[in-house]
Amino acid sequence: MHGNVQAPAGMEPVAYRFGDLRLKADGTLQRGETALAIPAEELSLLRALVARRGEVVSASELSRILWGDAPVDTHRLVECVSSLRKLLHPSDCLEIVYKQGYRIRAIAEPEGVPQPFLLPRVAILPFSAGYQAPGYLGHAVAEDTAEQLRRLRPALAWIAAQDSVQALTRRGLAGPEIGRMLDAELLVTGQLQATPGRFRLRVEAIRVKDAAPLWIEDLIVTREDAGKLAGELANRVAMRLHGAAPRIDAAAAAPRRPELTAGAREAQDLFLRAHYEWTSMERHRMQDAMGGLLRAIELDRSLMAARVELAQLAVLQCIYGYISPKIAAATVRRAAGGIPELNEQAVTLLPALGWIEFHIDRDPRSALRLLARSEGLPYIPTNARVRIWLLQSLHQFDEAVHLAQRIHQLDPWAPWLQTLLAWSLHLAGKRDASVAQAKKIVEFFPEHDNALYFATMILAYNSEAEHAVDVAKTLVKRSRHYDLAIAAHAYALACAGRNDEAHRQLDRLHWLSRQRFVLTTPNAATYLVLGDPEKALAELRAANEARCPWFFQTLADPRLQPLGGHPEFLALHSEWEAMAAEAASLSA
Repeated sequence: MHGNVQAPAGMEPVAYRFGDLRLKADGTLQRGETALAIPAEELSLLRALVARRGEVVSASELSRILWGDAPVDTHRLVECVSSLRKLLHPSDCLEIVYKQGYRIRAIAEPEGVPQPFLLPRVAILPFSAGYQAPGYLGHAVAEDTAEQLRRLRPALAWIAAQDSVQALTRRGLAGPEIGRMLDAELLVTGQLQATPGRFRLRVEAIRVKDAAPLWIEDLIVTREDAGKLAGELANRVAMRLHGAAPRIDAAAAAPRRPELTAGAREAQDLFLRAHYEWTSMERHRMQDAMGGLLRAIELDRSLMAARVELAQLAVLQCIYGYISPKIAAATVRRAAGGIPELNEQAVTLLPALGWIEFHIDRDPRSALRLLARSEGLPYIPTNARVRIWLLQSLHQFDEAVHLAQRIHQLDPWAPWLQTLLAWSLHLAGKRDASVAQAKKIVEFFPEHDNALYFATMILAYNSEAEHAVDVAKTLVKRSRHYDLAIAAHAYALACAGRNDEAHRQLDRLHWLSRQRFVLTTPNAATYLVLGDPEKALAELRAANEARCPWFFQTLADPRLQPLGGHPEFLALHSEWEAMAAEAASLSA
């Protein structure tokens, strides 16, 4: 354990099963009915790994868990790992992940104690901004506090995923209702206020079941020290959860320099603003965020968080059709440039790099190698999107559905996740399930552009064209920045038999493409409905040449079935087959 960090009050040691082994709560390790003698350090190491349930744990973190902050010979952990592997043999379940750390490959399941009882369940709402307080900072402090508490080991609480929290907050629900929908026991909410020289954060904890206030914390920092708010709040929340102050800074927070230069402070502020802006998923705000992140990296080349954010933002802008694949690839590589290979945070860039290698460079070998190296990452919503998208591009639709359903347990109200699940079901040919999911996302996420776009396509294809037209009209009227809304409207109109109106929407997209990059790959299905397979093939041909990230999955879209026997379509499909075969051989 981390120095003076103890298990939360009332939390007893837990027994785990993994592979053919059982680690009992009293520290007895068994294979079947046979007890295995295990030394104290190896037992502590094993407990630390099974508690992470398949996650990669870095060597530095394991050293802190085993020996605190005392100076330790670097070979001592290696020897302890080697000893534990021999002890577990022939079960080959302790995996060394190159340059990242260690994990128990077999999923370790806790026994005998239901998971909700093990840890209190906490939801941290975005903090509102009072007079003269920047709105982005309240969101950033809530998110960073949640992340620091989530990374703390041993865990003190189950922290609700912020995408779900924010989605429910945007719907205007009351705090206790949000807590109930997230199955949380405790709600943390508050307001950030500003004076000319200081920030004050007033936070209140509320018990969800009866909306009773439990405690209040007041934090005051100078404006220059705004970056310390999350760490201090995480410490106070942790202290409230189990009555002693765990060492959050050492155990969970990313390393911070004691004194930031003026340039580094400006870079940090630009990063926080950019994160707040781009999560809106609006074209102009995402592009402003990209400019802010590029400037932040110029000011502070060591700001890894800005590099990771820039790479993830470039991928999402490409998927949304806001920037070309060529620009997206260049931006991701710029974000990754100059990062020391041993930097522990650099691994979070690998999914974005793998996505570029597969869709833009058409190099499945390199793409899958990069993704494999990032398999042990904790849940990161943007990286999860990339993985689901790649599974769709490989036509592994059942696997995409399964991954989305697994993530749903962690992030049940994330709009992007519910949307990708609907589209994966559609691509898998599961008509009824995809329609039901499409109606669900229209009902629950009416403000989310991507949700309405995919719902329109699914509903229009499945004989609900007029409903789809209504959804698309709402989307086009509200989100004039979103070119895919026009494409969805055109498709819905075509399915409704309103061909002239559909052609006008397609002409509008063609006109817009003279002014900026426009993602037109989805138009292939519209041209098919309009009875023009040659134009549909022309769109696919252009998508292939442009390295459009939609190209591979579009080849399997049920809406394109009428092209199935066309020689040119078969030729385009053969390119995908070659890549899929190479990917399959690598996986094997």
